[in-house]
Amino acid sequence: MVIRMRHTRSHTGNRRSHHALKGTNFTACSNCAAPRATHTVCTNCGMYRGRKVLDVVKKVEKKQAKKTVKKSK
Repeated sequence: MVIRMRHTRSHTGNRRSHHALKGTNFTACSNCAAPRATHTVCTNCGMYRGRKVLDVVKKVEKKQAKKTVKKSK
C-alpha cells in the first residue's frame, strides 16, 4: 500500500509528545524513613500503611540458607 499523505515532522512530534517516560516518585517510609516507591511495601522494614506485611529478617535468612546449600553442592 502506498502512503498518500505524509505527516510533517511537527505533526509526528505532536503525536509523540505524550510518549515520554515519567520518573518514579519516592517517599520516606513512615517507620524507618528509608526511601520507598509510593503504594508499595518498604523493602527495608517490611511495613505498609502502618502494618507489618513482610518479615524481612525471615526472607534474608532464607536467602542465606539457600546460598549456603548452593555453595556446598
